[in-house]
Amino acid sequence: MRDDATGRTLTTHEPRRIPWLDIVFGFGPMLPIAVGTAVAWWLNGKPLDYLVALFTLLYAASILLFLAGVRRGVSFRTEGGPQVSQIVTMLVLYGLGLGSLFAAVMGKAVPALAMLILGYAAIGILDPIAARAGEVPLAHARLRPLQMPIAVVSLAALLWLKLTAPY
Repeated sequence: MRDDATGRTLTTHEPRRIPWLDIVFGFGPMLPIAVGTAVAWWLNGKPLDYLVALFTLLYAASILLFLAGVRRGVSFRTEGGPQVSQIVTMLVLYGLGLGSLFAAVMGKAVPALAMLILGYAAIGILDPIAARAGEVPLAHARLRPLQMPIAVVSLAALLWLKLTAPY
């Protein structure tokens, strides 16, 4: 690191492999989404199934909002400064996460889940592209396509449950 009166120059090395902490903190937050969906299916039609589904939806929204913040945080360390694509992606992810929270509060689980599925799918598709462009860590090119389908499939199953529920 070089620090002078005009700023700081950083020299870093990013591994292409997925660091073990990224595995723990990448897949770990996906587990409550998958488990919540499984429990909602198991409780389908029984007391508390609605609450389990709602809490799973709210948790998934909070993680999507966190991932939007991660995208913004990474932009601070992007060579050449934040890129327009990083800011646009962050705003879209944030909008989808916030929109899903608003929809959930209004009792509209189906639109909320649709927004979450779109947001998680976007990360799974866009992060490998952004990794090649130097806009996110290289490891995200391998991590996100493995991580995001857990959320997408789980939320799609929860959406199916909501679409077929009698209430």
